[in-house]
Amino acid sequence: MNNMNVMSLTLIELGMIIFGLSVVARLASKLGVSAIPFYLLAGLAVGNNRLIPLNFSEDFVHLGAEIGVILLLFTLGLEYSSDRLPENLGHALPASLTDLVLNFPPGFLVGIMLGWGVLPSVMLGGITYISSSGIIAKLLTDLGRMENDETCTVLSILVFEDIAMAIFLPIVTIFLIQQGILSSLFSIAVALIAGGGMLFVAMHYGKRLSRLISHPSDEIVILTTLGLAILIAGISERLQLSAAVGAFIVGITLSGDVAERTHELMHPLTDWFAATFFLFFGLGIDLASLPPVVLPALGLVGITAITKLLTGWWATRDLGMRPANRLSAGVTLIARGEFSLVIAGMGVAAGLEPQLGAMAAAYVLFSALIGTILTRALDPLLAPEPRPVSGKPVPVPVQSRPSSH
Repeated sequence: MNNMNVMSLTLIELGMIIFGLSVVARLASKLGVSAIPFYLLAGLAVGNNRLIPLNFSEDFVHLGAEIGVILLLFTLGLEYSSDRLPENLGHALPASLTDLVLNFPPGFLVGIMLGWGVLPSVMLGGITYISSSGIIAKLLTDLGRMENDETCTVLSILVFEDIAMAIFLPIVTIFLIQQGILSSLFSIAVALIAGGGMLFVAMHYGKRLSRLISHPSDEIVILTTLGLAILIAGISERLQLSAAVGAFIVGITLSGDVAERTHELMHPLTDWFAATFFLFFGLGIDLASLPPVVLPALGLVGITAITKLLTGWWATRDLGMRPANRLSAGVTLIARGEFSLVIAGMGVAAGLEPQLGAMAAAYVLFSALIGTILTRALDPLLAPEPRPVSGKPVPVPVQSRPSSH
């Protein structure tokens, strides 16, 4: 087959996949759940030796997943304001430590019980610890809950979790490379210094950098910010910091007008980045590896749904909220997504544990569905309380609140 035929076939298959994603997104919208589990299922269904056989090379799949996660986490970083980052982290610290204590051990212990080694079990602990900022932020916006009493606490916990990943991922990367003890310690020090330096710049010099990048032309702004995100992602990978973390910190660094304009310009593409990442992750999973992990994944989702519920309930204990709002804080945190699959993808790429990718796919699939369904189911309980007028209670309708993004 000549190059022209190969290219035309690739374009046809890629077009079929993109159109197929639009179909599954429509289905998810009709069902009122997150589209992310459907993107994962689409990735599992197509590709070599799948239900719908489409021939993609490993390089194509790997590059697609890498670019997808870089751009997804860059846009996620744009959601956070660098000047308010220290305040958010300080506010979230007690609740976030509880979050870590409750949600990391279940994954780690299940990994040990399955006979995995310590490192893959640690990675599974990270997968169960980190909630999906992408799914949760979209849910809160779609449901008009960005100004609810519990939302500030939820977002603060998510900020802390995402920053924790900026520490967790580089350390895991070092151990995946399997260097000697001294080399590993040196590499960990370099990665932490690089990551800490990037966060320092984000928090103290983000505004200055944003002013330098700012320009009246939207075209120049988007080319500059995207180029910077991919460049820093590549440098981060060289420093063994993780490309995803580098792109995420670049997003945090941008602030003010530049961040708002970049977010606005990229907003129509954000869901495409998410779809690309989850689709390509699904493409990398061997279907035969799924059946053995379905029951453990379901059990783990059940346990960690309870631990996330306890996290939200405890984090809002002194804030004078109604029980419904405290319950909402915990239920909203159940969904796992992008960072969980980033962790799993690292393990799969390193050939660490054959079942890690399948376990992560099943776990994210079930937790995203259950988290989305339960979060939406709480809507009737979160209706504002009736306000008495002339001695008679008058119901107050629930109105959509504007997104804070």
